[in-house]
Amino acid sequence: MIKPSTLLALAAVAAAASTLGACAPSVSRQGYLAIEANPATDIKVGEDTQTSVRTKFGSPSQVATFDPGVWYYITQTTSKMTYKPATLTSRSVTIVEFDKETQAVKNVKTLSLADSRDIALNPNKTPTRGRELTALEQILGNVGRQTLTNEEDTNPGGQRRRE
Repeated sequence: MIKPSTLLALAAVAAAASTLGACAPSVSRQGYLAIEANPATDIKVGEDTQTSVRTKFGSPSQVATFDPGVWYYITQTTSKMTYKPATLTSRSVTIVEFDKETQAVKNVKTLSLADSRDIALNPNKTPTRGRELTALEQILGNVGRQTLTNEEDTNPGGQRRRE
């Protein structure tokens, strides 16, 4: 027979293990996920073309807005602990630049999290016309505004009567 003190100790160990397991960070990866491939080293300048790069690595994460000859492969990893905001642990941006005439790779550059900069967002709000509605006004705003004519009451769905 198991002693109550041994049973209590096992329960405490199980509770501690499950509690500590909940403290493990949740890691998530977003963007281009290179499996057995690294765009920074596998792309050969002057040899590869847009077609060969797309075949090796798939579609880019982003294409430059004003120059379709610049492709971006973006990967980032975030880590989140319970009850804490997510923190960015790594980011990699591989920029592939193509020659406009030959479509061959002209330049490959890789940026990391250390190369990033914080951007101050503008806290101002754009004013809109009208007035602010309370939550109750938004919920009950249309109650009683619909009026049904006699024809709509007797003919639901707007179908013609068959005689």
